[in-house]
Amino acid sequence: MKIIVPMAGMGKRMRPHTLTIPKPLLPIVGKPIVQRLVESIGAMSGSTIDEVAFIIHPSFGAAVEKQLVALAEKLGAKGSIYYQTEALGTAHAILCAGDSLEGNVTVAFADTLFKADFSVDTEQDGAIWVKRVDDPSAFGVIKTDADGHITEFIEKPATFVSDMAIIGIYYFKDGAYLKQELQYLIDNDIKDKGEYQLTNALENMKNQGRKLYPAPVIEWLDCGNKDVTVDTNARMLELIEGEELISPSARIQNSIVIPPCYIGDNVVITDAVVGPHVSLGNNTTVHKSVISRSIIQTASHIENKVIHNSMIGNSVSLRGQAEDLSIGDYTVTK
Repeated sequence: MKIIVPMAGMGKRMRPHTLTIPKPLLPIVGKPIVQRLVESIGAMSGSTIDEVAFIIHPSFGAAVEKQLVALAEKLGAKGSIYYQTEALGTAHAILCAGDSLEGNVTVAFADTLFKADFSVDTEQDGAIWVKRVDDPSAFGVIKTDADGHITEFIEKPATFVSDMAIIGIYYFKDGAYLKQELQYLIDNDIKDKGEYQLTNALENMKNQGRKLYPAPVIEWLDCGNKDVTVDTNARMLELIEGEELISPSARIQNSIVIPPCYIGDNVVITDAVVGPHVSLGNNTTVHKSVISRSIIQTASHIENKVIHNSMIGNSVSLRGQAEDLSIGDYTVTK
């Protein structure tokens, strides 16, 4: 099995966090989003992951490329780097990794996480991960027949046709055939809403007799902006099983940690209340603070602060001012 991960977007909705690192490398419960995504696919597919191909923008730099290759190697797979220099649509992004499109292929766009309780049938022509949504107008959606085959793909429908939204993860039995269909769109300049769309290639595959099936997920967790990323971190803390969430090297003194929380290596918490739904990255210190439902990355220092629904980056120093108060009856402070 090969996993193709288009992730060349600049993550503008996640600024300022994406000014220093790509959005898929932001942490969710102590691991980069893209790592959690790839691990979930590998666990569900039941197949050996031979290669993980990352499509990135050249501006991401050598350090990011090295981190991505190491991520793939940690899973026992080869890590490959491809470049997309211009945002021309989902089909164009996948085709940038054309040399890796062969055999069993899963394509996963790296701005979403999911939870599912099924295994992919690798003998099927293809599977499309979907989730019912309240407002399908912002997504590509599918329609199916009585046998469960996908009969139609519609990109961001202006009027209601289906509430089964495509979440951005796809399985293909024949990667070379997928490459052929993507190249056909480029060669014939077939665009939808100004871009080369994967849904157009899927429509062609279906019309040529390939049987594509929906693969429903239980949870679809977005990482598109700060608020939903904090929500995703909170939900993942509830869903994760089999991972040690509090590092043995963490030092927690005169403090309360309300689960679920992730506490990384060498974290120091003193005279504080942390949780629920908090992730603290390695080497972060928290002193005389109350933190809930937040992500704080590595090597940051938080002191005399009350923090909720927040996302704080690496090597941040955030200090409030301790107060010595004498307040009488019926006083209100805001």
